[in-house]
Amino acid sequence: MHTKPHTVLTTLIAAATLALSLGSVAHAAALDQFKSFVAGTKSARGEFTQTQARSASGKPAPVSSGSFVFARPGKFIWTYQKPYEQVLQADGETLYIFDKDLNQVTTRKLGNALGSSPAAILFGSNDLEKNFTLAEAGNRDGLEWLSATPKAKDTTFEQIGIGMKDGAPQAMELKDNFGRTTLLKFTSFQRNPALGAQAFQFVVPKGADVVNQ
Repeated sequence: MHTKPHTVLTTLIAAATLALSLGSVAHAAALDQFKSFVAGTKSARGEFTQTQARSASGKPAPVSSGSFVFARPGKFIWTYQKPYEQVLQADGETLYIFDKDLNQVTTRKLGNALGSSPAAILFGSNDLEKNFTLAEAGNRDGLEWLSATPKAKDTTFEQIGIGMKDGAPQAMELKDNFGRTTLLKFTSFQRNPALGAQAFQFVVPKGADVVNQ
């Protein structure tokens, strides 16, 4: 049985990606690539897979997949398509979580919810070093990695790894305070696509129950 990601505000409010093209940065250190990405990417769209690390029992890790689109600051649509359908959408002020199976929408004020969460890296403002300590983390699996450690002590995640290649984030590794690791991989993303003014306006599906938190 799969666990539904109401912890996406924890396990990544989602999170999704993608990157800017600033000439030849393929061999630059991860931190330089990432800072260029943050400075030059106002919006993006793409696809993702999300995998939990194997448990001690050795059971196969559950895999989720879907698509995302975002526009900084604080606007995004993170859509789980498999193995179940769920949408996390933010319009800059409110976060909406739509569970298709339950036909239920949960809403909450976005406020400072992004803060030191993984979502802040992709969807938040450019002032990342206010909430994170950034450092180089070496080369692994063909990617240049950097670590982002939340400065706040009351966050769900103790460390976030970001794998860079050719100036773009290719992966995120999320380590929470319970020792669990979630891996996100990004593909097929477009950098700074044209997005309509109403792109992030949430429309409650017909007949859905709405729960305000």
